[in-house]
Amino acid sequence: MRVLVLGGDGYLGWPTALHLSDKGHEVAVLDNFARRGYDVELGVESLVPIESLEDRIAAWHEVSGRTIGRYEGDLLDAEFLFAAVRDFAPDSIVHYAEQRSAPYSMIDREHAVYTQHNNVIGNLNLLYAIAEIDPSIHLVKLGTMGEYGTPNVDIEEGWLDLEHKGRKDRVLFPKRPGSFYHLTKVHDSHNIEFTCRAWGLRATDLNQGVVYGQQTPQTALDPRLATRFDYDAVFGTVLNRFVIQAVLGQPLTVYGKGAQTRGLIDIRDTVECIRLAVENPAEPGEFRVFNQMTESMSVAAIADLVAERFPGPVQIEQLENPRTEAPEHYYNVQHTGLVGLGLAPHLLSDTLIESMFDIVGANKHRVNPEKLRPTVRWRGALKS
Repeated sequence: MRVLVLGGDGYLGWPTALHLSDKGHEVAVLDNFARRGYDVELGVESLVPIESLEDRIAAWHEVSGRTIGRYEGDLLDAEFLFAAVRDFAPDSIVHYAEQRSAPYSMIDREHAVYTQHNNVIGNLNLLYAIAEIDPSIHLVKLGTMGEYGTPNVDIEEGWLDLEHKGRKDRVLFPKRPGSFYHLTKVHDSHNIEFTCRAWGLRATDLNQGVVYGQQTPQTALDPRLATRFDYDAVFGTVLNRFVIQAVLGQPLTVYGKGAQTRGLIDIRDTVECIRLAVENPAEPGEFRVFNQMTESMSVAAIADLVAERFPGPVQIEQLENPRTEAPEHYYNVQHTGLVGLGLAPHLLSDTLIESMFDIVGANKHRVNPEKLRPTVRWRGALKS
């Protein structure tokens, strides 16, 4: 199959492109390098050095003999986007190309507006491109478990069978997102579902949990193929951040009591989920939703696990939670769809955590410790 990976230079987009190429698909990546720009803006860099996209693609060809195509541009540029889709003529489009950080979206008004405009309008341009060029293209869209919030009921996979006052219907599961970033994902989901219903498009919406890890079998083949590893409080995910803090001898910063529960997924499972969705497309007119996570843990339990496995003393520090979220909550997520397609999950293991310690240890000189502490507060826009 021909697969176009949008955001193919990013943390997940790059290893996804490699995984799909390795499995025999014809792959091209599209990126505007905004993620690299956020590093410059925030004064941080990936813990693990990453090569330019051009050098990454050349290294993959050298290692595998396979070619990955490249398009450089922005989804907000509809003319560019339409031309790229026409030129590559994909069977599937994997869409990672959005600003992905909740804290970044909450910095101030400008960052909130940027995130909403970039994510929602870019996705809308993509839907029009598919509809006008080839409605048979299967869209595989990366959403987030954060769309749902933390309802006091089981979270179904996208849809809810409802009975109310003697009548029944099937509706999209109610959403209660927790940031302006998460809101963009909800808007995306509604726009995609509408175009499936109105235009007959076909799409798979993957509501992904918190990703951890940095290596896949393909990125491990050569240092030039490494994907980024974010550690800062704006873009670093919770497990990755805790591992880095442990290696540096910094306290593991738990927000509040740490009773907030997160869905988790290994980066190796993320790329495999994408492959399964691509190779088993939704039907025309179908808006299919999978909850892309493999297990769940509280933030405090994640911190305890990292502290237990690290071969040295570790402190855990409870900070005032900068986010607006329930300090404790019910959390039970249904996530059987991808397993039904063949996913064999990698559950969080001692071996994986210990291997992450080694990666961090080899690159710890690249860390700016000041960037580990949270500075963005959800109520920061409110006047006291």
